This record gives sequence, structure tokens and C-alpha cells, in this order.
Amino acid sequence: MLEPVSGRPAAVADCGVERALVVADYHAGLEVGLRRDGVEIRSHAAERRESLLRLLAESDVDRLVLLGDAGDAIGEPSGAEREELSALFEAVTERVPVTLTKGNHDGAIESVVEGIDGVDVVDGPGVRIGDVGFCHGHTWPDEEVVAAPTLCTAHEHPMVRLEDDVGGSRRERVWLRGRLDEAGFPDYDRVGERIVVCPAFNDLSGGTLVNESDDFLSPFLPEGLAEGEAYLLDGTRLGDYRSV
Repeated sequence: MLEPVSGRPAAVADCGVERALVVADYHAGLEVGLRRDGVEIRSHAAERRESLLRLLAESDVDRLVLLGDAGDAIGEPSGAEREELSALFEAVTERVPVTLTKGNHDGAIESVVEGIDGVDVVDGPGVRIGDVGFCHGHTWPDEEVVAAPTLCTAHEHPMVRLEDDVGGSRRERVWLRGRLDEAGFPDYDRVGERIVVCPAFNDLSGGTLVNESDDFLSPFLPEGLAEGEAYLLDGTRLGDYRSV
């Protein structure tokens, strides 16, 4: 039901009623915060937007689902971040409608999309579209979302550290896929079958090194992910994420 786009931090979800391009943790305006912290870096806003628009053109989908943290500021977006978000939503909605499941960085995202037709903002508990439940993952999802055959979530920015034979290492973004375990949802009457944790679209945002720590950010992870396996963006299967 969820097929990653090879080499890209995005997937196509076959929801039954429609096909959706799924992108997580876009973090528009991230460079603003980095510069505030003393990192000299130019804006990559145009490259991010064009990359996403190319994915839409190549994927033949009916909708874009943004799995939260479309922006980077915790409060109301302003300045360069607001301009990036406005340009993104205006460009995307010329092609397909957008569903945004709010993340912890999207507190006042409604102020940006107000007046832009084709953007549906849903709260943290998420939304179910056909056979797929979508939520950002920073808070407990709605039971109907968890009960979908496939739960698609984000927030973790999952990564692994890979080492070579001479002691060098690099960090790579990964997908986490496994069985949805009711142990992660003790107060829910129903859970679905599968869970997918999506990598961050923004390659500057860092993430959780899942092969080095079980200190996940989401309240239902790692307990809700059974038999979890990691996959690189190019589709390479790494096996059990804990033992990569």
C-alpha cells in the first residue's frame, strides 16, 4: 500500500480510493534557524520546492500528503519561512490538493494556508484515507487512524550510522517498516497490520540514529513497531534496524 520512490525520501500510497504522494518533515525555513545558531548556510527553498514538484509530476498521484512539520518554527511562520511555505502550497495546489497532518512544528500553519484553495489541515491525531492512516507521530493518533491496515507516520527522521572496514562512518536516512504491535497502543481497541516510519524530506534536519538508540521521540515507538526493518532510500534492505 506504500511504495517508496527509489532514491527519494517520498512514497506513493495506494489508499484504495486514491493515490497519494507522501512526504514527511519538509521543515521549510530550516536554514533560518541554522543561521541563528551560527551556521553559515544559504537557503535551499527553491531546490526543495522543485524537487517536490518533480516528484509530483513523475508520480501520477491524486493528492499530496504532508506528514507534519511542513515548517520549521514552532510558532507562527514568518519571514523567509512563511514565503517558502506560501510558494510551496501555491505551486502544489495548481496540480493536486494537499492534506497536511499537523506536526509539533506546525502550530500556526493555518495562518499561511488561509486563502489558498486545496489545502486541508488536520490536527495531530491524523487522518485516514481509505486503507492508510496518516499522522505526524508526535502525539497519540486517532484510533481510526491506527486501525487502518497501514499506519504511516514520521517525526523521528530515522537514520542509521553505517561504518566501513577502515573505521569511517556516514549517516543515511532510512525507512522503517514492520508489523504494527498493539503493545505500543495499550489503550486502543483496534490496531492495523503494518507501520511505516518515513524519513525526513529535508536532508539538513538530522534525525534519530535508530541503530544506536531506542530513545525514540514518538509516544508509541519503538513499542508499536514489531519486527522492524530499515531500508535505505535506494531500496537496499538492511534488516533489523537495531542490528544494522
